[in-house]
Amino acid sequence: MLPHTQNLIMQTIQSVNEMQSHAISMRSSGRLIALVPTMGSLHEGHLKLVDIAKDRADKVIVSIFVNPTQFGPSEDYANYPRVLEADLEKCRERGVDIVFTPSVEDIYPKGYSTYVSEEVVGSGLCGVSRPNHFRGVTTVCLKLFNITRPDFAIFGQKDAQQCAVIKKMVTDLNYSAEVVVGPIHRDEDGLAASSRNAYLTSAQREAALAIPQSLKIAQKMVSEGTRSVDRVMAEIIHHLSLSRRVRVIYVQIVDPTTMEPVREIVPGKCIVCLAAWVDQVRLIDNAAF
Repeated sequence: MLPHTQNLIMQTIQSVNEMQSHAISMRSSGRLIALVPTMGSLHEGHLKLVDIAKDRADKVIVSIFVNPTQFGPSEDYANYPRVLEADLEKCRERGVDIVFTPSVEDIYPKGYSTYVSEEVVGSGLCGVSRPNHFRGVTTVCLKLFNITRPDFAIFGQKDAQQCAVIKKMVTDLNYSAEVVVGPIHRDEDGLAASSRNAYLTSAQREAALAIPQSLKIAQKMVSEGTRSVDRVMAEIIHHLSLSRRVRVIYVQIVDPTTMEPVREIVPGKCIVCLAAWVDQVRLIDNAAF
């Protein structure tokens, strides 16, 4: 696909009321809207989602909001990379129509006390070590949906559990947006694109390559006939343990819809999800079998 043309008249909107009014106006005129929710520090993975959005809809909105409610007390909210001007330029070059950049006070005004909690799909994997993470994700996503009124909400497969949680929320709460999941974008060395990759030193990035390498090993095992969950998981953990910088948080082979562990690998019906620390940097990745 050819790159989308630069949008010279991209709008930047901060006000919740203005964004909501603009979205209602676009929908009333028959425009299809696609939303790409992000926390900024945009990389090529985000921009590939913009491309998907442009192919689906008449108007593309990218939200840039570092959401405090999905960070734990000892996590990197304060230090999360914020490079708004660079993000706006990338959006303009990719042909985004509107960038929505609300403040924390806009999204969570004084006295805010309402949260959305999905209690099954998000309970395992990242939900174990980050117990309030998905409550923050579902809350902010539903608020963004209500503000921007999308026909399509575009997410990335790298955050596989997040995608499953959002799909479940949309189904359970009868929301009309279609959740579209774009494939994982990997850099040339194989590492899944992530804003947190910016934290990595060159040595740490070299160590982090054990993550996609372990997933490739697992996929090869399954393609060659291995169906034992324990054997595949053991091989992944063994490969990751070869680097002194990498510490496994979890490795699980799960159903991609429910995120529940499977007993046996059935090709086409499960994915392997993992999270690991590379020194102090927490990374996630996954692969389908």
